[in-house]
Amino acid sequence: MARFREVLGKAGFTRVRTYIQSGNALVDTDLPAREVEKKVHDLIREHIGPDLAVIVRTGEQLEKVLEANPFRDGYDISRVFFVSFAGPLPVQEAGELLSQDYSPEKLAFGNETAYMFIPGQYGRGTLSGGFLEKRLGIPATMRNFNTMDRLVSMSREG
Repeated sequence: MARFREVLGKAGFTRVRTYIQSGNALVDTDLPAREVEKKVHDLIREHIGPDLAVIVRTGEQLEKVLEANPFRDGYDISRVFFVSFAGPLPVQEAGELLSQDYSPEKLAFGNETAYMFIPGQYGRGTLSGGFLEKRLGIPATMRNFNTMDRLVSMSREG
């Protein structure tokens, strides 16, 4: 992550902060989100190596995702996962996914977000970030509640 922070800083992003070893970065910039996604994607590819999907959200957007979580009351928050997509959800494909029964797992969609409640061990059931990415045909990234909550907190720090 030190190399990632260095690359972002040299590219002109300010107040570069990272959180854990999963590619979470917070930066200050005046660039629009789609330009940041492209620039960071290209920087990672050129200086670090992998060809990864980069999905940008503001702290306010992440906070709204947490607030819209349909799996709050009666759910173990440590078993709730948030999947952010690189663009609008394809309505027909999302509807088809919602029509299926994943019990005991649960799935819900927001605007550019999926919410998954996975009570068992992640990866043992049907739902996952990769499953949604493949079925919807759109790049995605997944985070758990603790990571999302910490990113929101970090975005508020001055």
